[in-house]
Amino acid sequence: MAKRISGRTTGEDKSDFRPSRDEILAFIKENPDQSGKREIARAFRLKGADRAWLKDQLRQLQDEGVLKKQAKRFTRADALPHVSVLDVFSRDEDGNLLARPAEWPEENGAVPLVSLRPSRDSARTPGIGERILAKVFPTDLDAGPAYTGRIIKIFEKRRDAVLGVLRQLRDGSFRIEPVERRQAELIIDSDYTGGAKPGDLVEVEQVSAGRYGLPKGKVLNILGSLSSEKAISMIAIHEHDIPYIFPETALAEAAAAPEASMASREDWRNIPLVTIDPPDAKDHDDAVFAEADPDDRNVGGHIVTVAIADVATYVTPGSALDQEALKRGNSVYFPDRVVPMLPERISNDLCSLREGEDRPALAVRMTFSAEGGKIRHSFHRIMMKSAAKLAYPQAQAAIDGSPDDKTKPLLETILKPLWAAYGALKRGRAQRGPLELDLPERKILLKEDGTVDRVIVPERLDAHKLIEEFMIQANVAAAETLEGKHKPLVYRIHDAPSLAKQEALREFLQTIGMSLARGAQMRPSSFNGILAQVAGTDHEVLVNEVVLRSQSQAVYSPENLGHFGLNLRRYAHFTSPIRRYADLLVHRALISAHGLGPDGITNEEESRLEEIAALISTAERRAMAAERATVDRLIAEHLNSRLEETFVARISGVTKAGLFVQLPQFGADGFIPISSLGDDYYIFDESARALFGERTRRGYQLADTVDVKLVEVAPLAGAMRFEMLSDPKPLPGSKQSYHKARRSRERARAKAPRGGPRRR
Repeated sequence: MAKRISGRTTGEDKSDFRPSRDEILAFIKENPDQSGKREIARAFRLKGADRAWLKDQLRQLQDEGVLKKQAKRFTRADALPHVSVLDVFSRDEDGNLLARPAEWPEENGAVPLVSLRPSRDSARTPGIGERILAKVFPTDLDAGPAYTGRIIKIFEKRRDAVLGVLRQLRDGSFRIEPVERRQAELIIDSDYTGGAKPGDLVEVEQVSAGRYGLPKGKVLNILGSLSSEKAISMIAIHEHDIPYIFPETALAEAAAAPEASMASREDWRNIPLVTIDPPDAKDHDDAVFAEADPDDRNVGGHIVTVAIADVATYVTPGSALDQEALKRGNSVYFPDRVVPMLPERISNDLCSLREGEDRPALAVRMTFSAEGGKIRHSFHRIMMKSAAKLAYPQAQAAIDGSPDDKTKPLLETILKPLWAAYGALKRGRAQRGPLELDLPERKILLKEDGTVDRVIVPERLDAHKLIEEFMIQANVAAAETLEGKHKPLVYRIHDAPSLAKQEALREFLQTIGMSLARGAQMRPSSFNGILAQVAGTDHEVLVNEVVLRSQSQAVYSPENLGHFGLNLRRYAHFTSPIRRYADLLVHRALISAHGLGPDGITNEEESRLEEIAALISTAERRAMAAERATVDRLIAEHLNSRLEETFVARISGVTKAGLFVQLPQFGADGFIPISSLGDDYYIFDESARALFGERTRRGYQLADTVDVKLVEVAPLAGAMRFEMLSDPKPLPGSKQSYHKARRSRERARAKAPRGGPRRR
């Protein structure tokens, strides 16, 4: 007699039963760690043609935006990753700890809750306010937390402290002006100032809260004065919980580290490798050399050598330096300081490829054809001696015909061969067709007192592109080698845009008279074709912005998805182990794969790659958010004295609440509330990235250039409010978009309860 198992029938008739869509989705939800195509087919006992049918079903669910593919596993599009970084924030009625994801995209809807199960291996239970790493499992409950979680690791305890500036009122009393605008002010009794002076940035603990009036606080730490050079970045460091003080054990290890020996190394000190970096670089973790390939079978080919600082020599698995580097994940770069992943003794001394000094390195030698195709490569653990320390503008000037005293002797033997090899690699890059977005990067230059001097857009030189392309090829070689050696590794993956984002892009392009094939497999060349069509037109900036926003976020993963933006099947970070933990892991894996020494990757590390990838991906997003927040605060402070001035701005975001605008000369954002746009009723059209006036059918669209007036600045929050001065204008596709948006609003009105004010 047949019976049902996992939603299907077994017995004599099992071959003609296929699971429904709901049964497939239920299995994926209940088995997040066994949700690959093979596991799903095995669970439902599908074979032959049924497996091909399953593949089509999974693809269709992806196309509809119901499923997404993470490495080789399928998950619900709005599901938490199986290994997630969580913040513990409360307890439920039964006393179980509740947590929520540290990072959660707004487009995924409500933030999911996780009920934590105690771990047998954990030395202690986390407290409220702490951050953890956990494996999460979906529940079947209609109410309550959507997931349960098993704790893998507890990070350092996060104090529930308020960050703010001490202010003194006219009556002599003290207040804390919080950095977070939503945080209430605190009263500080004179006995609780902890020696802080008005204007100091401080950490404060709330000590009491009465029924009436403001709560009281106590100063815990003085972080510096807002008038000092590094106070603004210190706000972001504390706001985002970025570790910035090295423990004594890590510093002691760094101080005691001996010079690297020649053991297990090849002597490459006679190869004239050179470093090419920004003029103000303090550490140099990559050096390059190129020469024509003498092989008659590769006419016009080149041999390119990339040498990378051998950080694995000094930072060994499980050491205090290693634990601190993993906790930091990467270096964080602010306009006024760097929070490094490794102490200066390692990053700026022992591992910096200084000119004329012996330094250990891990090198890859790559042979390319005249058309830029890689023929072969090999890895070597070496001792090198940099022949020259060059800056990007210096090297570029020599190639452009203006060598200085340092570059003139290097021009024929070193620099021209480098540029000749780059010429071949450019041809290979063009053949490969990576995504080519044109979005200038801005750099803030500070005065000696730490305030903003000016904001510049550094010139993008061929020297920058040369080093970038050499590094990309070295990263590809690392991934290929480890795959070939069947060695686990952490890939740098960048998934193709989701179907939902593709559809949003398609709708937007229709508003400006462009089309995008529906259902086609998107490639970088598809986007490049769109960008080429708008190059030099009024839509160029707008389309570049929208294409950028349609892209997925790059992350680290032990499962390979390829790199969509670079159009590469496999890619791993290898070239910056001084500032990225992912690169250090790849170095260790290469050392083990080639038997280049005892300091390679361990079995324990290999078993934890999924956890480590989640940690360093979160650290990267944390760094990006902190860097952006610091720029916003610096610019807001800089413009605080320029209220009521008029600026030329570009619309950088459109929402139901209003317009975000960016000042191109400063690279900072501000907001224009929809209520201040005039006496028309403005309708938000998501597909057009625009606000349309109901009466005039004119409006404002993403990337429009407008005149604005600065009316309010909150320097601590990095927030600015503007008033729109430019009149609304007719927009492409406005008629169709207007009627579509109006129908949507009318449906919403019909569902809403009657009465109440109209939002304007």
